[in-house]
Amino acid sequence: MTSRAKRNAWLRLDDEALLKQCKEDRYKSGGPGGQRRNKVETALKLHHAASGASVHANNSRYLQRNRLSAVRHLRERIAIESRVPFDLESPTVPDEFAAYVGPKGALSINRKNASYPLVVATALDALEAAGGSYAKAGKALGITTSQLVKFLKADREIQRAMRRAIS
Repeated sequence: MTSRAKRNAWLRLDDEALLKQCKEDRYKSGGPGGQRRNKVETALKLHHAASGASVHANNSRYLQRNRLSAVRHLRERIAIESRVPFDLESPTVPDEFAAYVGPKGALSINRKNASYPLVVATALDALEAAGGSYAKAGKALGITTSQLVKFLKADREIQRAMRRAIS
């Protein structure tokens, strides 16, 4: 299985299957709260060994909510950090990406959509292959330059990852 196929397979897994591939560490989370302060181990860290991605979740007092949040963040982290080769001359985009490209080159997908991490990963692969040229990447993806810029700049995590890659 190619690295692209592996990464895309991880991003397509349902929550339960992805969790089975992770090591979960639970811990108590500090912070304000007085009597309602978290006194049990409901915060958690997920580590996906295959990709090397790790995330923490401790926003809720409930383990299951934190677990769901962690899985969502893990998918995004895998999408942002796992780059695979992208052929600009004869691009093959996943069906999940193509489904959100409009007839005039518009890219429209909600961040809560299950396909969002795969769309992000594909866009970042194309941008890296294009040497940072939004125009070349957009052309290969079948979307306009402005749509690619708008899509990538709408998410703060993606912006941080792009800044780290540049510096």
